[in-house]
Amino acid sequence: MRDVAGSWLSGPTSGSGPEQKFKGENLGLPESGPGSMAPLGVRFGALVVDWLLAYGLVAAVVSVGGPGALGGNSFAAVSSWAVPLMWGVIGVVCVWLFAQTPGQAVLGIGTARVDAEERVGFLRSLVRVVFIFFLLPPLIQDEDGRGMHDRATGTALIRSR
Repeated sequence: MRDVAGSWLSGPTSGSGPEQKFKGENLGLPESGPGSMAPLGVRFGALVVDWLLAYGLVAAVVSVGGPGALGGNSFAAVSSWAVPLMWGVIGVVCVWLFAQTPGQAVLGIGTARVDAEERVGFLRSLVRVVFIFFLLPPLIQDEDGRGMHDRATGTALIRSR
């Protein structure tokens, strides 16, 4: 399957071969059901759920510290760096350990390697989150609907149910 996944830098296919009928066909994934490619809307929804979870966790931690713990408007001061940091930690740890973030679990999708039967692993999880953080890599997608962050790490977001 590694040959099918290609390099994350390789451009679009030349069109010389047969066109795929559905996203994920070139990766050997089914057209629908568990194991098929997750649609963009569901993936975006999972990202929003994870971001809201990170926001809530940071708000809870800051409120436990008390109003004077960090000065005047403590949540505003901390949230600018703590929410993205919390989101990143949640993303790396959960994909590494469970192959899905809480948002992905709620929406029935998960992260899987397309180049091996192994779990995603810590390093791949970290690279995915760093790429997603910069926003542009997930928006540049190949014919299978995988962003540059998934191509770079040999992963895909698939339906888990």
